[in-house]
Amino acid sequence: MIRIDVPATSANLGSGFDSLGIALTMKNRVWMEESDSLEISCTDGSDIPTDDSNLIFWAASHLYQICGKKLPGLKIIEENNIPMARGLGSSSACIVAGILGANRFMGDPLSHQDLIHLAAKIEGHPDNTSPALSGGLVASAMEGERVYSVSVPVSEKIRFAVMIPPFELKTKEAREALPSAYSREDAVYNLSRSGLMTASLFSGELHNLRVAVQDKIHQPYRSGLIPNYDNVFRMSYELGSLGTYVSGAGPTIIAMVNTDSAEEYAKNCVSHLAEKGITGWRVELLSADPNGARIVIE
Repeated sequence: MIRIDVPATSANLGSGFDSLGIALTMKNRVWMEESDSLEISCTDGSDIPTDDSNLIFWAASHLYQICGKKLPGLKIIEENNIPMARGLGSSSACIVAGILGANRFMGDPLSHQDLIHLAAKIEGHPDNTSPALSGGLVASAMEGERVYSVSVPVSEKIRFAVMIPPFELKTKEAREALPSAYSREDAVYNLSRSGLMTASLFSGELHNLRVAVQDKIHQPYRSGLIPNYDNVFRMSYELGSLGTYVSGAGPTIIAMVNTDSAEEYAKNCVSHLAEKGITGWRVELLSADPNGARIVIE
């Protein structure tokens, strides 16, 4: 049996819609073993499919099919620490676990880059799957079915206060809220800020982040889908956020904070949410994960 650790991921980072993503130090764990039958269980009580519609098994089976082999079954044990439908890459984590495990069982016929292409093809975009596989801050672009991506480390000056609400937001619903076309001005606005975001997270130029998260492509249209959106954003900046953004399609909201004051910031978030009557939200203080998904036990 092997164990696969896959990090949570946060996409878009405000201005980098469908192009920027970062791996975070929150991980799903998946134990996998080849078997003649399918047996799927979960250690954390999450409601998961236990038949062949399970995304981890489906991704593994898909890779076997690509390689001209049949996968009769698997024994899969899931530990789901990444909350589902919260904009933290839970589906990407399942896809990555499935193809990593299947690739190992077949003797690693696919390279790391091949896995990046395949994961993005399955997911439909690379902004979660690429950082889940590569770690760090990843800028990605798709050309046909190929992914062109670069992973860079994130400055140790920055941590991430992840504010997770008690409700879900399906990606399909969040996508449907977006317009079909944008003005040239809005496109340029985001392009300039996404470049600034990448350089600033890498270099640790913290003063740039408040401008770098600004966005006219997706957050203004999705804000109405997230109860207390304005209150949480306002509170995050009042407490000293360097830059606050909606993680992926939402509804999780992330504040980038100075490492030196991060612990105090997270504690203040919890107390201020309670004071404002915003209940059920939890705050996780995370760092950027530099490594990406790994098979750690064989």
